[in-house]
Amino acid sequence: MFRPAPSTRIGPSGDTGPSGDTGPSGDTGPSGGTGPSGYRIHRRLLFVALGVIGLITACSPAAPGGSSSTGGVTKDINIGILAPETGNGAASGKDMINGWNFYWQQHGSTLCNGQSTVHSFIEDTAGNPDIGRTKAKALVEQDHVQMIDGVLFANVGYAVAQYTESVGIPYFPAVSSSDDLTQRQTNPLVIRIAGWTSSLPSHAFADWVMKNYPNQKKLVTIAPDYAFGYEYTGGFVNVATDNGVTLMKQFWPPLNTPDYSSYFSQIQSLNPDMVQATMVGADSIRFLKQWSTFGLSGKYPLYGSENLTDQSLLRSMGNEALGVITGAHFAEGRNDPATQDFVNAWDKQFNQLPSYYAAAMYTSAQWLAQSIESVGCNISNQTTFLNAVKSTKLTDSAFGPMALDKYNNPVENVYIRQVEKRPDGRLWNVPIYTYNNVSQFWTYDPATYLQQPVYSKNFQGPNAKPTN
Repeated sequence: MFRPAPSTRIGPSGDTGPSGDTGPSGDTGPSGGTGPSGYRIHRRLLFVALGVIGLITACSPAAPGGSSSTGGVTKDINIGILAPETGNGAASGKDMINGWNFYWQQHGSTLCNGQSTVHSFIEDTAGNPDIGRTKAKALVEQDHVQMIDGVLFANVGYAVAQYTESVGIPYFPAVSSSDDLTQRQTNPLVIRIAGWTSSLPSHAFADWVMKNYPNQKKLVTIAPDYAFGYEYTGGFVNVATDNGVTLMKQFWPPLNTPDYSSYFSQIQSLNPDMVQATMVGADSIRFLKQWSTFGLSGKYPLYGSENLTDQSLLRSMGNEALGVITGAHFAEGRNDPATQDFVNAWDKQFNQLPSYYAAAMYTSAQWLAQSIESVGCNISNQTTFLNAVKSTKLTDSAFGPMALDKYNNPVENVYIRQVEKRPDGRLWNVPIYTYNNVSQFWTYDPATYLQQPVYSKNFQGPNAKPTN
């Protein structure tokens, strides 16, 4: 039986998410301490049972801490999961948690013939770097986790990585796609299993656009004003401008922008050949709805980030999303048994199609389970365990084949996807072209690439110079 995982510990009152929205109120639970006989009192538990994921209030025995072992086997493997359960990324964060739990529901939470048990501790980052760092610290110091997985927003990923490195805890960012975690800031404790760098798919995406629409030479971009926006957009802009495209202007609206009409008016004035839009969370829903209402659908070719039409958001969209093309490392409409087996199982369990967030955490659990069993469930020697993680290869994941490069980032497929309507009326992303085994450095020489700064608002590639 999968052990219920403690839910979010709430951060300090007044902490804000990336958009400035206030986070939870600061409740710490009934007592903030421990109950009788060593029982810890939790504000609520995330209860996981076959077919049911719900919240309950309870007292639960504290999971054994540290790395207790018998005969070389680590009996209790404590894994911390960080995801936004509140704020702009809440819908995607829910899918992350469900994806992680769904793997263990399917396969059981014991490994090595029942000798080891995986305990999951789940915390809410609220999409805020400071809260993410605080929650990571709580996972390590209070729940005694031996590793941390998850994180959605790139800026939170950077903050968590700094903390985990300082305390010597492995961090596996399956969702957070912060480029530099496996580039200029690479370290042996950060291994991006089942993940991606923000710019990995956008490099390939720009290449596809250049080859299929060579007459589109004037580019405008719009992306949220934080790390992921800079990095996904930077990958697209770098390749596009290397191929003779003129970068007219870049717009950087804040996260949680309620109204994009002022940006759309400026785009019309510029009259570009194409628009590349990077959006995340609820912003994606608002952006596409307003793009359509403003009359821009079909007027300007729109090339979106993976998150623009991710299933966690596409479920809330209508015809405004039909035909939208995105560059991504996951496509739920991929016609392959490994992907469709996962899609169908998820649909049966949750009555919805899976997002990349769900697939990433599910695949991350698959990767870790395979790695832990390969060392006989003895993770007490961290170097041996991490070497096993790095050498693990997945040939049958929901994403397609995945293996790590020497910088601890996956070499993986990139799918140029289009939103289509299924026979049952639901929307999903179907590949129209596949780039196989793509490197995070695209076709650039890694040493030369790493001499450049990470993509930022001020650096979008050596030839990226906006003309307006």
